[in-house]
Amino acid sequence: MATDLTRDEAAALARLALDLLDGRDAHLPFDDTVEHFPAAAINTRPPNVDYTPWHLLEHLRISQLDILEYIRDPAYVSPAWPEGYWPAPDTIATKAEFDRSIDQFRADHAALRALVTRTPDLLAPIPHTPGHSLLREVRLAAAHNAYHLGEFAILRQVMSTWLADRAG
Repeated sequence: MATDLTRDEAAALARLALDLLDGRDAHLPFDDTVEHFPAAAINTRPPNVDYTPWHLLEHLRISQLDILEYIRDPAYVSPAWPEGYWPAPDTIATKAEFDRSIDQFRADHAALRALVTRTPDLLAPIPHTPGHSLLREVRLAAAHNAYHLGEFAILRQVMSTWLADRAG
């Protein structure tokens, strides 16, 4: 079922969706949040927090991938909630695993962006979903990412892991 958007309206909607997904305007972008994170702190539990920065990063990656696969694969089955969306609490990551989580998050983010740019009608239901549109799924991914990236930034502040010359 196609919507009645003009080409210009559809393009404007796609630009807004990409801006939201990229963390523009009021949201902190992913790369700004994770850049220069010290390797010595990836497995540190901040005060009164039950997870490490890597756990949170991995949760972001798993959740975004879940949404991406839900969009792309009619046979996809989401992980069990909540344990399938978080690494085990006692899991310790290496710097290479931390970097791999970042790289995979970026790759999945790029795949979501590509879906937005090549889908002519972001409001049309995805055929194998219960009436969910690509715009709905992108909004869900963007909102979840924004929430947890804000949380990651606060953890950085509490843990004193921002660079000393960071503006803002």
